[in-house]
Amino acid sequence: MDRTTQLTARRTVHFDPVRTSASPPFTGQGETGRAQAAVYDPVRPAEPLHLRAARVLQSNWTGTSTVPSRSLYPHQWSWDSAFIAIGLRHLSPLRAQTELETLLDAQWGDGRIPHIVFNPSVPLDAYFPSPDFWRSSTAGRAAGAPRTVQTSGIVQPPVHALAVWLVHSADPGLSRSRSFLSRMYPRLAAWHRYLLHRRDLGGGGLASVVHPWEQGMDNAPSWDAPLARVRPAPARSFRRADLDHGAAEDRPTDLDYGRYVRLATGYRDSGYADGVGGFAVEDPAFNALLIASEHALARIARELGATGTARHARAERLTAALVDRLWDPAEGMFFCRDVRTDEPIPERGVSGLVPLILPTLPRETAAALVRTLRGPHFGLGDTTRLVPSYDLTGHAFDPHRYWRGPAWFNTNWLVERGLRLHGEHARARTLRGALLETADTSGFAEYVDPYTGEACGALGFSWSAALTLDLLHDTPDAGHGTAGAAHGTAEEFGAAEGFGAIEELGTTEKFGEGALGGDLR
Repeated sequence: MDRTTQLTARRTVHFDPVRTSASPPFTGQGETGRAQAAVYDPVRPAEPLHLRAARVLQSNWTGTSTVPSRSLYPHQWSWDSAFIAIGLRHLSPLRAQTELETLLDAQWGDGRIPHIVFNPSVPLDAYFPSPDFWRSSTAGRAAGAPRTVQTSGIVQPPVHALAVWLVHSADPGLSRSRSFLSRMYPRLAAWHRYLLHRRDLGGGGLASVVHPWEQGMDNAPSWDAPLARVRPAPARSFRRADLDHGAAEDRPTDLDYGRYVRLATGYRDSGYADGVGGFAVEDPAFNALLIASEHALARIARELGATGTARHARAERLTAALVDRLWDPAEGMFFCRDVRTDEPIPERGVSGLVPLILPTLPRETAAALVRTLRGPHFGLGDTTRLVPSYDLTGHAFDPHRYWRGPAWFNTNWLVERGLRLHGEHARARTLRGALLETADTSGFAEYVDPYTGEACGALGFSWSAALTLDLLHDTPDAGHGTAGAAHGTAEEFGAAEGFGAIEELGTTEKFGEGALGGDLR
C-alpha cells in the first residue's frame, strides 16, 4: 500500500452539525467535545454547492466571528477572518462587517492586529499555544495589548484593508449607515504604520515576519534555514493539541514545533518588542498583501473624502522595493530574504507567486511569474490542477504535509485573481473551475493533495467555503475587466482609476439565506 493509499485509508475527519446564529459557542472539550461532531458528508446531491458552502460558514459562526474549524482551530484567526469576510459579504454584508469589527476590536495600542483572538468559552487545552502561554494582557502591556480580551502576540498577513473595502462594496448603503469605513480606516492605518515602521527590520522598506506563524504558511521550507539557528524547546515543555484532530503525517514535525515554541517564548519574554530576536524574514506574499491593502486603503480614503494619492504612491514605492529586494529574474520567482544574513532563501514556494495580485507589478515580472506557474516547479495546467504550496521538484516536497506541498484555497484564490488582473483570463477560468470542483469533492477541505485533490486537514474549513462563495459569485460568462466582473481587476485591488464600480450580483436571493434556518443578516 503506497503512502497516499495509507493516508486515505486511515483519515477520518469530523465536522460539527449545522448551528444557527443563535446557537451557543463551542464549549466541548476532549473526547466529549469531539463526540458532539457529526461526520461531514461532502456529497449532498440535493443541495447546490453554494448552499453547502453557506452551511459551513453558518456552522462555524460563534455569534461574533467565524472559527476556521470547530475542532482544529476553535478561536478567531486574523487572516482567516479577512478571507471569510470576503466570502460572507455575498451572504450577509452585516455579518461580514461584524467579522472584521470583532477582529479589530482586539487590536493592540501599537497598531498590531494579533493573529489569534481567543474565545474565553473554549477550554485552555483545546488549542496550543493557549492564552496562558501568550499572556497578552501582562507580557504585552507595554505594547498596548487589550485588557478585556486575550490574544496572541504575533501577527498574520495584512489582508484586512482589502477585505474591508470589498465588504463595503458589497453594500455601500449599509456600510455608510453604520459608518463602517470611518471606524475601520484609522485602525487599518495604525496597522499599516506598525508594519511599515516597527517591522522594517531589514531597512529596505519591506515588513519582516518574526515567526513562521506570522506569514501564515507555518512549516514552509523557506523557514528551514533561518529556523535551524533556533534551539528547539524541549518536547516535554508543551503538548500539541493539533495532533488530537489531525494526522501527524500531515502536520509540522515535533522538531519544527519545538522551534516555533522557542521563538514565541522569546518574543513574549521580550514584551513583544520587535527587532530583538534571531528570526526575521522578508516574505513576498506578506508584503504583496500589504501593498494590495495599501491600494485598498487609498480607495477607502477616497470614499471618505480624501484623495488617497499618498497611499497609492506608497504602494508603488513598496512594489518597487519588493521587486528590488526579493525578485530573482533568472529564476522567474520572488524569494524570501533572511534579514539576519541579508541573503535570499532559495526555496520556491507559492508565496513567491502571490505578488501577481499587484496591479503595478512590471509587465515582464508578471509574465515571468506566469511562466514559472506553468513550468515544472508548480505544473499548473499540466501536472497539477491547483497551485501547490511548494516546488514539485523541491527536496522537501510532500503532497500532504501542511505547507510543504499541498494546495490551499486562499493562495489559489489569490493566484486566480492575479492571473485575471494581468490578462491571463483563460488560465484564470481554468483555475477557478478546478477550485470549485475541488471544493465540491473535498468537502471544503483545509488543503488538498495538488495532484489528486484528496482532502487533507480539517473538512468544512471556513475560508475554503467562503472563497468558494466568492468564486461562485463571480460569473465567468460575464466577461473580464468589466464592471460586472471586476473581481481581480485593478478596481478590486484599489489601484487605477477608470474601472467601473463592482456590481454585486445579489446576496440573499442568490444564495438562499432563508434555506439555512438562521438569520444571516
